[in-house]
Amino acid sequence: MTNALPDPDYHAEFYADVPLKRLIAWLVDTLLIVLLTVLVLPFTAFTGLFYFPFLAMMVGFVYRVLSVAGASATPGMRLMAIELRNARGERLDLPQAALHTLLFTVFFSMMLPQVASLALMLTGPRAQGLHDLMLGTAAINRPAAV
Repeated sequence: MTNALPDPDYHAEFYADVPLKRLIAWLVDTLLIVLLTVLVLPFTAFTGLFYFPFLAMMVGFVYRVLSVAGASATPGMRLMAIELRNARGERLDLPQAALHTLLFTVFFSMMLPQVASLALMLTGPRAQGLHDLMLGTAAINRPAAV
């Protein structure tokens, strides 16, 4: 896998079941983010209860950026054996992870882009969301170690 994402016509196995795996990974990651946010609450003198959704969004942003920059996948994605790759087929670095997470967060917060992303993931050959299409990234089944 050098110089590009796997071709979905010749290597469909890289994209098999990815939308379902992304959904399960998102559920796992959301649970972990809520747990981390609850752990952070005492450090806000419990004032974080008044802005819990915003605090959870900030914790989630840091969680996603650091985990995607470190392993090109969140813990939920690793559990589901998928990872993000850029248009060159490489793992995402810190700036790419931050931009991917920013677009994911913005689009997830609005209904229309969220629905568009879901439709694209279910119908596109690479199962890419709107943010993936904009950045040229894709979630793929993790390649076997060689």
